[in-house]
Amino acid sequence: MTEQMTGAQSLIRSLEAAGADTIFGIPGGAILPAYDPLMDSTIRHILVRHEQGAGHAAQGYAAATGRVGVCMATSGPGATNLVTPIADAHMDSVPMVAVTGQVGASMIGTDAFQEADIRGITMPITKHNFLVTDPAEIPRRIAEAFHIASTGRPGPVLVDVAKSALQASTIFDWPSELHLPGYRPVTRPHAKQIREATRLILESRKPVLYVGGGTIRARASRELLALAELTGIPVVTTLMARGAFPDSHVQHLGMPGMHGTVAAVAALQKSDLIISLGARFDDRVTGNLDSFAPHAKIIHADIDPAEIGKNRHADVPIVGDVREVLLDLVATLTTEAAAGRTGDYEGWVAFVAGIKSTYPLGYDEPADGGLSPQYVIERLGAIAGPDTVYASGVGQHQMWAAQFVRYEKPNTWINSGGLGTMGYAVPAAMGAKVGMPDTTVWAIDGDGCFQMTNQELATCAINDIPIKVAIINNESLGMVRQWQTLFYNERYSNTDLHSKRIPDFVKLADAYGCVGLACEKPEDVDATIEKAMGINDVPVVVDFRVHRDAMVWPMVAAGTSNDEIKYARDLAPDFDEDEASL
Repeated sequence: MTEQMTGAQSLIRSLEAAGADTIFGIPGGAILPAYDPLMDSTIRHILVRHEQGAGHAAQGYAAATGRVGVCMATSGPGATNLVTPIADAHMDSVPMVAVTGQVGASMIGTDAFQEADIRGITMPITKHNFLVTDPAEIPRRIAEAFHIASTGRPGPVLVDVAKSALQASTIFDWPSELHLPGYRPVTRPHAKQIREATRLILESRKPVLYVGGGTIRARASRELLALAELTGIPVVTTLMARGAFPDSHVQHLGMPGMHGTVAAVAALQKSDLIISLGARFDDRVTGNLDSFAPHAKIIHADIDPAEIGKNRHADVPIVGDVREVLLDLVATLTTEAAAGRTGDYEGWVAFVAGIKSTYPLGYDEPADGGLSPQYVIERLGAIAGPDTVYASGVGQHQMWAAQFVRYEKPNTWINSGGLGTMGYAVPAAMGAKVGMPDTTVWAIDGDGCFQMTNQELATCAINDIPIKVAIINNESLGMVRQWQTLFYNERYSNTDLHSKRIPDFVKLADAYGCVGLACEKPEDVDATIEKAMGINDVPVVVDFRVHRDAMVWPMVAAGTSNDEIKYARDLAPDFDEDEASL
């Protein structure tokens, strides 16, 4: 299919051919030629108020739908404002294509107005990136960008297009096939490694399924459930994998790591075999690596070979798509079971179940009768239900949202895990709602995070994107304040935001064309949430004015061993005595 047109028209036609139905962006000089044909396109463009919002919205869209999210910005500051969401998408394996304008080809390298080497800047934080100066290359580069972003380990791809290429005349020629030398992601696991993994699983007595975000990206929740129920092995789901395995399932021990459940942390520490599925042995999970799971052998399955053995030696490395790995493991273990060979985990399962019942997640109510943030989030999850999509910012509210909302389904929990980007929640919720318009979407945000990107409420109100926002307002940079309480002798240097006084979040919501609500009494929580749930034609913002001294527990202090987990201040669990009976 060939047709004469401008490079700008070719760019928009290429995005259509690649399957893009939504672009989040802001026009500017270098990208301006592309915005003219965009007016006539089937693609919906959503004009955001800041490029960072465009990037996070594309992330939220991608995380909720599984499709590639698309954002667009102009050269220089427009492009550099996308750096944070691009880095965020890179850390969390989110399929995203960022299209940026660049100054004319003859001006590149001259320090022209609004010039920045965005390709060089983003080289370490993209899966791949392109600089296009020849208009004839536009269709192929867009096709390649979408393919690279969505296959293998998903991630962000940048396509930087010179303004001269957008303005020039060209032939539109959509490629019928792609040739990408050196890019051949391995999706099918090696049969020998599957057999070896099966042998270890049957020999072990204390195995754990350590489930990471790759299981979500691989759409492998059904296969995970099949393996777990076939074997009876306990399951832990990382922050990025919440919802990959139902919270209500008897085998689920919760989230591991720095603010994980005692049962999940203990299971990993005491295990003799960790079956890692799309996880990367992140420092927030392992604590001090030298003391992490000292007696465990490791089966490490990941589509990215660079992750295998990066932080912890893998006894059985398996390169492949997590879904394919799970299908093969289920098949081989089913064959073994038919021959009478199954694992013996009865004592182990009883041990971890005992820890789970002895040390459940909990929290103290404020002594002054004030509003507990954990209670707010717990009730929000109960009332909104498991079909709702929850997007969170970063900090204490993020951990409480991971702990106290019950996740039963994949792709219902969206957060910034690897990069930890404050300001993520509102634009990510916006993108999720655009991608899933018939689904309720709640942004659970902190008062600090909310003040970084709340301008996107204007985007939501104008474009009929009725998200709901729960601000967990403790008038502080809460997680930093918690560390100051624990490690800096309660010297609260620059963490007081005065957010219960300035700004007035209810008036701010009203100014943005949203409905603003406030709640500061426990007895009003349910009615406030239900009122917000009943408003579905405009965005809703609820200012939950919570007790400022609430802390996230359990906790493993940064850099310490997971064996030093505390379930409350100065209170450590004791499960060594029970372990002796295994």
